[in-house]
Amino acid sequence: MNQWLEELLQLSISIRDFMWGNWMVALLVLTGIILTIVTGVIQIRKLFPAFKLVLLGARGRDHEEEEEGDISPFAALMTALAATVGNGNIAGVATAIATGGPGAPFWMWISGFFGMATKYAEGFLGVKFRQVAEDGSMAGGPMYYIRHGIKNQRFAIFLGGAFAVCGAFASLFGTGNMAQSNSMALAFESQFGVPPLISGLLLTLLVGLVIIGGIKRIGAVAERLVPTMILFYISGALIIILSRISFVGEAFQIIISSAFSAQAVGGALVGTSVQKAISLGVSRGVLSNESGLGSAAIAQSASKSKDPAKNGLIAMTGTFIDTLLVNTMTTLTIVLTGVYLLTPAAGVRMLANGGSLSSSEMSMLHPKVLEVAEQIGYNVSAGGLSSTALTAEAFNAVIPYGGWIIAIASFLFGYTTLIGWSFYGEQCLEYFAGVKIKRPYRLIYILLLFIGANLQGRYLDIVWNVGDIANAFMAFPNLIGLIFLAGLVAKITAQSFGNKLS
Repeated sequence: MNQWLEELLQLSISIRDFMWGNWMVALLVLTGIILTIVTGVIQIRKLFPAFKLVLLGARGRDHEEEEEGDISPFAALMTALAATVGNGNIAGVATAIATGGPGAPFWMWISGFFGMATKYAEGFLGVKFRQVAEDGSMAGGPMYYIRHGIKNQRFAIFLGGAFAVCGAFASLFGTGNMAQSNSMALAFESQFGVPPLISGLLLTLLVGLVIIGGIKRIGAVAERLVPTMILFYISGALIIILSRISFVGEAFQIIISSAFSAQAVGGALVGTSVQKAISLGVSRGVLSNESGLGSAAIAQSASKSKDPAKNGLIAMTGTFIDTLLVNTMTTLTIVLTGVYLLTPAAGVRMLANGGSLSSSEMSMLHPKVLEVAEQIGYNVSAGGLSSTALTAEAFNAVIPYGGWIIAIASFLFGYTTLIGWSFYGEQCLEYFAGVKIKRPYRLIYILLLFIGANLQGRYLDIVWNVGDIANAFMAFPNLIGLIFLAGLVAKITAQSFGNKLS
């Protein structure tokens, strides 16, 4: 069994590295740059009006009840954020740092900035090309705006179908399902000693109770739970940041310098490269904020809104909140506490549970690694840290029982992501099979959720690698579609707002 898992791990790494090679990074960033240019840097000039719309939505004043749609624009944003602000913000950021070094988040920020324009376009097109389904609900997303927006019908049908297939796969096996339940189970096992079997069963029950009610119930839960969970996590991170506020400048210096060099802190980073930092930063950034995946357009298409441009503005705030706010908080806690040195990127090899580094491996560790381990009381001979465990160690280093905050946040983040992504996959399959597919899909979804929760130990990276691979296959047709439709986005944006930087 272990040999099979080892082979699967190595295969998943190879495929992930190819799919998130320079070509995919270039396509993602290029699409964001194109959309930034054609919309007149919409993410800067309309950021404050966008947040004003969000605040109006929080007060229930962002739509008229008679407008076509299933849920309010605010509930649509919260549903998108429910799916977006997930364990990618806790485990995904930590995994990027553990493998690509502390410079990886810098590339998250770069991709996140341009990703705001991408997310604007996705939210815009989601409303522009949505359809009314057989049961009267709204159906939309990249498969619809590709299918009905691109003039070459043969190409449009193929590309829209490709997105729907890849979106369903990503929902069932990747970002929105198994990766989330895996991180949640890991957090509860490490902090509370809850076996994955138990946490998996609990998750299955709680997710099933919500997704059975469809988008209206998902939206109702999301608009109440999402703001609370984000504030809860940020409050914990702020305690760590404020306790080491005098080192924040140094932390940013480490992040930025490591983004352009494989060496940092006296040469302590020995197991990574700049290319890997860029690849992991962009891929984990997309895993976290979903700009370019097209997933948020599915939620936004259910919005009670007749104005695509306004809907796009609301959508792009999701990337700002996720990447430039929440991800930054996670990054700073890991760098400020020094636990980024207790990772494979710093030469501390990951081990299976119960394993131990050899004396020769211990002797080769950089003095800074040993110093940080001693300061926070971590037994470095037990191997390196990654994923949720790395972020939990950062919180534990400053806050007594700080890992409990991570365990609770991981549960809340993962739970909302699970209910959000269940809707995405459902819509992708409905594009092919109609509304009759909904019930069997939901049953399969929660079954795979349970399986994901029980894959732990050294091989947990298989789940994250599969998530990365699924995201890449999902992003490709969406990005091509966005490039083809950039002219339409530019035209209507100019009519709505103008393209002057004001």
